[in-house]
Amino acid sequence: MDGASSGSDELNELASLGGTWLGLSSAVPERHTAAVVADRFDRMTWRDTYAQSAALRELARDLDARHDHATDLLTDVFLAAYKAGPRLREPAEMDPSRLVDHQVVTALVESPGFTELRRETVGDPYAAAMAVLAQAAALRGLLERTRQAREQTGRAGQGQRDAEAAASAVAEALRQAAEEAGRDGTVPAPAADAVRQAVRTAEAASAAARQAAQDAARALGTAAPAVRAGARNAAAKAAEAVRQESALLRAWGVGPGELERLPFDQRARLAERLRTGRFAEWAELIGRFRQMARGERARKVENATGELVGVTLGDDLSRVIPSELAGLGVPELRAVFAVRYAAGELMLYDSQGEQATGRGAIIACVDTSHSMYEAGPGGITREAWAKGCALALLDQAREAGRDFVGILFSAPGRIQVFRFPAVRSAGTDRVLDFAETFLGGGTSYQTPLSAAGELLAEEFGDTARRRGDIVMITDDDCGVTEEWMRGWNEAKRRLGFRVFGVVVGAPRVGEAGSVLEALCDNLRTVEDLTDVHAAADLFRVI
Repeated sequence: MDGASSGSDELNELASLGGTWLGLSSAVPERHTAAVVADRFDRMTWRDTYAQSAALRELARDLDARHDHATDLLTDVFLAAYKAGPRLREPAEMDPSRLVDHQVVTALVESPGFTELRRETVGDPYAAAMAVLAQAAALRGLLERTRQAREQTGRAGQGQRDAEAAASAVAEALRQAAEEAGRDGTVPAPAADAVRQAVRTAEAASAAARQAAQDAARALGTAAPAVRAGARNAAAKAAEAVRQESALLRAWGVGPGELERLPFDQRARLAERLRTGRFAEWAELIGRFRQMARGERARKVENATGELVGVTLGDDLSRVIPSELAGLGVPELRAVFAVRYAAGELMLYDSQGEQATGRGAIIACVDTSHSMYEAGPGGITREAWAKGCALALLDQAREAGRDFVGILFSAPGRIQVFRFPAVRSAGTDRVLDFAETFLGGGTSYQTPLSAAGELLAEEFGDTARRRGDIVMITDDDCGVTEEWMRGWNEAKRRLGFRVFGVVVGAPRVGEAGSVLEALCDNLRTVEDLTDVHAAADLFRVI
């Protein structure tokens, strides 16, 4: 009886000794390596974006070579920008080795710049990826400045894993002791010693883990001000970069719907094309042009009266003078009004300047001779102004359901024609090709205008597409032959098109008696190349 009692007491003693560790080994919580809560669709979006973006992969390789698990941080930053309502895990849910990441992402999400950034990035994987790349330098700096804290949290994470492993070792030693115990509960000495050794190891590991956690907490506290400042800087820079790219795309008329249809690599190439060379320099001017043209379209009225110059006879009720309308108030005169209306003899205000809008193609003839390279106010070239005006005319045509043709011209015989039918998408690459092309050389009016007249003649058979408009944008004057001029005037009379002239940066070209004045029905001169409103009336009458 005493022997059985002694054996049982020994087993109970070992169980009591390892009981604390049994609880720890069976209740190890899940430790997350991601600060942003994400579902499988979010993670799939990140993986797809990462696979498509060579720049993201290069950044991840570079950071991973210097810092542990840096890609996890990039994932969190991406998801924080992409998700509509990003939710961060509590620090206690995180693997200690990722607490610096949690600190960085928390600081980012709480910064004012990140709120602004998310206006452009939510739901847009490409924009979210661009936000990550825009923060690359700041993230590198944060990783360097938090190196010590990351090392401390890494040790805390390792200490926690060691403590959990030691607790599991205690449980395993107890299980083995119970299996080897005799029927009277006596535990063989080696098994009992193994339990006691596992407990001592677990106690040491737990103490080390607590110390590592305290060191990590102090390191995180020390790093917090630098993390907050770095996160604010990163978010502000990213917001500015993404905003600039969005503004650049909008300035060139690339709408959100078109962007969503573009594969990632094509969108990246498009953005890079717009950011480099002349396109980036022109973006603000072109954006202002398009905005101004939209405003003029909103104000435009069909058959606008223009400048009043007198009184004439006709049947346009929108221009009847008040004294004629007064007659309608007298029953005896209403029949007289009806007779005069039927005969087209009502007294009307006469006007000139603005005419009814056309229905045929809008053709922009854009001078690309050497002189168009000259810079005006603000360093803006005549070419940039002319191309901005032409692109706004393209918008005008699209809004009205009219074809648009861009004819780039220079010396005699040198033209390049870009056709944009109303029934098809303009295509961003095609628009950029039109804007980017520059021929150089001298100037010829006859070559582009003859081509424009021929294009309008092609569609003359379609009554609904008559009354086309030609816009001549140039900074130079040149002569035309009498024979050509006679043919030109005959074509205008027969086809019913109008010719508008825009003189860019060279007032003498549009002076009274100039060739361009003789060619155009409506002529304006732009002296200040920064003033897009100088051409505003053009968009009211086309």
